[in-house]
Parts: sequence; structure tokens; C-alpha cells
Amino acid sequence: MPKYIDTHDMGSLSPEMLKKLQNAPKDKFGVTHHDILFNKEKNKVFCVLNAPNKEAVDQHHKQAGIKCEWIQEVESTRT
Repeated sequence: MPKYIDTHDMGSLSPEMLKKLQNAPKDKFGVTHHDILFNKEKNKVFCVLNAPNKEAVDQHHKQAGIKCEWIQEVESTRT
């Protein structure tokens, strides 16, 4: 499945919430988290997601009330 990276503000998301999301099951858009990186001081989250397409990543975030600054398809050296 393709991988995507996106960034958005951390907002009200806590590190604990992000850790819980890391292991969330596949959602209705077919999205799962490969990795979640964040910088609380800079108020930024970077999500690396497994998703069928860019639109699924966008819908995944919109469902949570989050607007991504950008979404980019990427390749990973991790399996």
C-alpha cells in the first residue's frame, strides 16, 4: 500500500493521544499510521500513513477536524 507523509498543527493533540493513535486499526478510509512524529514546542505533527490514496489521507484528517498543510506520497526504507 502507498505511504504518505503530511503535516498539521498539533493543536489539542497530546503526546499520549498520538501514541494511542499510532496503534489504531485501519479506519473507514483504509488508513493506518506507519509513524507519528511531533514537536510540541513548534506545534507540529508529521504523520506517515499507509493509505490507498492522497484523498483517503485528507478524509482521515478531516474526520478528526484537522486540516493538513500538505500531503505527499513517499517511499520508506522501513518495511
